Amino acid sequence: MWSNIHHIEFEGSYGKWSSLKPHQVPEFCFWGRSNVGKSSLLNMLCHRKDLARTSATPGKTQTFNLYKSNLGFNFMDLPGYGFAQVSRNLREQWQHEIQAYLSKRENLCCIFLLIDISIPPQKIDLETISKIGHSGWPLILTLTKADKVKPMKKSAHILALKDELKKEWEKLPVMIETSSESGLGKAELLEQIYFICQEYNRSQMKSAPDDHQLK
Repeated sequence: MWSNIHHIEFEGSYGKWSSLKPHQVPEFCFWGRSNVGKSSLLNMLCHRKDLARTSATPGKTQTFNLYKSNLGFNFMDLPGYGFAQVSRNLREQWQHEIQAYLSKRENLCCIFLLIDISIPPQKIDLETISKIGHSGWPLILTLTKADKVKPMKKSAHILALKDELKKEWEKLPVMIETSSESGLGKAELLEQIYFICQEYNRSQMKSAPDDHQLK
């Protein structure tokens, strides 16, 4: 089991999903509403302060940002959604690009969808969760800013989120509370990534051709 990510490097930014190089290692994407804390979470998860650039300006991430880990997996930082000041054409363009990435990226193993739990469930988040569920993409709800709200209010927000999801989901997706400042949830996220990587690698070994059968 991993307790930390020892080394991770930025591979590059890509304006289109089709520009991404194919990879054979498991890939995990981080997605969510603009200003939900994606960059801060990635920095916390990778024990870095400057891996992903944070900004007070929502909607700054407008490319596919790919990171490679020495532990044998990739992180993908996707552009956030729901930022009104981005032009309609740009929002539609990125919606198309992200949908293509989610549908066609062969080594994508899981979507970590970030939800700001310091506020009540937002309509756009619920719509995105519903779309992911209907598409069948693996999903883990990453509840950010857990330290920015009083415990009773946070519990009320989580309960409200679960009540909304129960309208469509027979079994609720995994939910992990996180704080980029305190490190809350880091161990749980790494645990999920570890087990998904193990399962991915086992499936790749099973699907690999048998050299003896090819002779």
